[in-house]
Amino acid sequence: MGAVLGLQIFDLSGKRALVTGSSQGIGFALAQGLAAAGAEVVLNGRDAGKLALAAQRISGAKTLAFDATDHAAVRAAVDGFETAVGPIDILVNNAGMQHRGPLEDFPADAFERLLQTNIASVFHVGQACARHMIARKTGKIINIASVQTALARPGIAPYTATKGAVGNLTKGMSTDWAKYGLQCNAIAPGYFDTPLNATLVADPTFSAWLEKRTPAGRWGKVEELVGACIFLASDASSFVNGHILYVDGGITASL
Repeated sequence: MGAVLGLQIFDLSGKRALVTGSSQGIGFALAQGLAAAGAEVVLNGRDAGKLALAAQRISGAKTLAFDATDHAAVRAAVDGFETAVGPIDILVNNAGMQHRGPLEDFPADAFERLLQTNIASVFHVGQACARHMIARKTGKIINIASVQTALARPGIAPYTATKGAVGNLTKGMSTDWAKYGLQCNAIAPGYFDTPLNATLVADPTFSAWLEKRTPAGRWGKVEELVGACIFLASDASSFVNGHILYVDGGITASL
């Protein structure tokens, strides 16, 4: 009986979770996992058609299409949803992009897109949802950081900068909002087989390097992020705040 009662602290029944950038990849996998734990999930992205197809694969899923980089659009969408449908109890800020190239030749417009997609969106959606959570004195915000929150590799310096900022913004959210009953944390994935990493997955030289560099000796599978997300979304993490949880096969632990 004790074990059963213990598992109830991970139950998300009666909760509603908004996951940005969730029509594919990590975002979709996390949405599936949250739904399996009992949450009603709300899928987000800019492409309503892709969202509708993704929602068909998760029982009871809703969709909320908006551009996470557009502050006014985010505020209107979140406020409208809260009024028309109900509270967003859990936010997963997953929207992100990558652009690779040598720093000395990195295009300025690509740098700006990375800033807007990877870090400004976390501010926009986080603030819009937090305003409602603060009023209710409860809420969970989970930002998707990266192994690049702590480490750097050649060719992705601007991406590394944005993910470092996600880690520090997470700490700032916790510092400002924990007093209102919110838990704000981040998951930092290592190297996972996702559409964002398709070029690297297809590169046998890189995959061989990664397998040697990672103590676990392999790429991560997106479903291996689900447990961390459920933990941070549930009552099990009621006193966890401002934490960056690395799910990386040990890559940040070793030289």
